[in-house]
Amino acid sequence: MVRHTSGLAAGLPADDDVLLDVPDERLAPALVAAGRGEYEAAAKLLAATREAGEWENRDRYVTRLAAFARSRGEWFDDWRFAAPHDPDALLVKAELEVARGWESPARAELLREVTPLITAAAEGDPGDPVPWRVALDHARGTNASHTVFEKLWAEAVRRSPHHYGCHVSALQYLSAAWYGSHRECFDFAERAAQDALPGSLVQALPVRAAFAYLTSEEGPGPAAKVPRERLDEAADLAIALSREYSADDPWPAEVRNLLTYVLVRLERWSDALEQLRLTGPYATSFPWDRISDDPLGQFLELRDGVRIEVAAARTLGGRDTGRGPLTSGSH
Repeated sequence: MVRHTSGLAAGLPADDDVLLDVPDERLAPALVAAGRGEYEAAAKLLAATREAGEWENRDRYVTRLAAFARSRGEWFDDWRFAAPHDPDALLVKAELEVARGWESPARAELLREVTPLITAAAEGDPGDPVPWRVALDHARGTNASHTVFEKLWAEAVRRSPHHYGCHVSALQYLSAAWYGSHRECFDFAERAAQDALPGSLVQALPVRAAFAYLTSEEGPGPAAKVPRERLDEAADLAIALSREYSADDPWPAEVRNLLTYVLVRLERWSDALEQLRLTGPYATSFPWDRISDDPLGQFLELRDGVRIEVAAARTLGGRDTGRGPLTSGSH
């Protein structure tokens, strides 16, 4: 078993080479500049995404810049003072305040106060779908009705029918943990994946639905139980998507981390090891921060565990069929 375990490390970076939430080559300089108190690089980056209609990149960059502004906000305060009507600054501000409101015990009340900021961000560039992703997150936190949700969703898809961030927000609203059910969540995810463009991360929505199901705090009753076949189909679709991207590509890193978690819960050890090799050094906070206060440590520990499981199967002369028993025990 030791021999097999060491051999299975091939293609996996050393623990010290694995990093958490690494920014891409465009975002990294903007974060470095922001760390020096300079906002110009961030402003230029977001303006470029808006002008080119790079909505997926824009959504990622806005989220990361808002998170940085929460811990070190001087650069962002300067940006807001210098350009109070800048649509990019307005969008970061809306994302920042929604994120702050989510962590408060008075979440719904605080988030309702943020509504004018989201409206301003949406008016800043009427064609931008990202403010509507923020609005969908906001709706979930303010206990918005399905009618309100559907209106926001219609505005989002009118601007970008296949925007991944908006789909993820909608999926969360429809999950059993919020205002929907496991069935609604899977139905929405599977329909969206069928309609997705080739190579689109929207094809990973069913595996997100599987994650929501597998991590549901309340054990699903018989009527809500999702068949094992549906979970495996979601994983298979995400595996096919992952293989469309090269190994060590940071773009699908979060999807690969999420898929690895689901494969481990399904005890599909060989498939999980393949995803770990494709992921390379790009660990992401999600989904590991949902189950541990140390997401990087959790990722590395799980990597070792997967190698041990695959090695054990080989030592015992068995084989991983890719369809192991689904346990409802520990994560």
